[in-house]
Amino acid sequence: MVSVVIPSRSAQWVRKTVEDLLVKAEGEVEVIVVYDGRWPEPNEMPPEDPRVIQMHHGMIHDNYGMRASINAGVALSSGEYLLVIDEQCGVDQGYDVKLAADCKDNWVVIPRRKRLEPETWTLIQDGRPDIDYMQVDYPYQRPYDKTCGLHGAEWKRPERADIMIDDTPTMQGSCYFMKRSWWDKVVGPLDDVNYGNFTQEAQEVSFKTWFNGGEVKVNKNTWYAHWHKGSKGKGYGFSNEQYKRHMKGTEKGRLYCINHWMNHP
Repeated sequence: MVSVVIPSRSAQWVRKTVEDLLVKAEGEVEVIVVYDGRWPEPNEMPPEDPRVIQMHHGMIHDNYGMRASINAGVALSSGEYLLVIDEQCGVDQGYDVKLAADCKDNWVVIPRRKRLEPETWTLIQDGRPDIDYMQVDYPYQRPYDKTCGLHGAEWKRPERADIMIDDTPTMQGSCYFMKRSWWDKVVGPLDDVNYGNFTQEAQEVSFKTWFNGGEVKVNKNTWYAHWHKGSKGKGYGFSNEQYKRHMKGTEKGRLYCINHWMNHP
């Protein structure tokens, strides 16, 4: 079984995401939605389905954060495989069986990433290629620039177009797949003390994997589509006060990530 974990901070597209995951699954799945600092509105409630589990942290006036929400969702899961995905994503037909078919014990697997138009729940076709690879940005390319870090940056590799399962240094973090045993052994729980509650999740997951003898792979045989928010929404949102605390935590996490992995023994 594949356990899907969705940390949810915004009401906008979570229902459609859950519905898509359920409809497109071809094997046994469970979908765990973790509401972070909010209660779901009636119109956003996922469909009544025995495969759906909903939980919250027990407090409505603050947020525990994305890392704590993912950790809580994984703790509830019971599948052999684990898929962590954002709350504004569509998926390929049979995504679950396609990912499980090519996932070794020490792999983290990323589906090919497409672009989602959520209003119509269709793929954006604007001539840009799908995103398969991400490289790691050098954090000191602009000294004292707080936007610099070990971030994932799109890496175009047309010469490897025919390699359907391939290495990728890192990822965006909006969708990744692994065996639950690899999470328990290496990846989890996500560290919300040193990184803070939100930033550098992709680097934590991918670097833990690489430095512990695992591999991060892109699987081009399947895909997910991610909403590129722009001016149409705020995704994993915060109140003004939460945002101030979040930005302090983001800077702390950015610096921790650089120091920890650049100076890794």
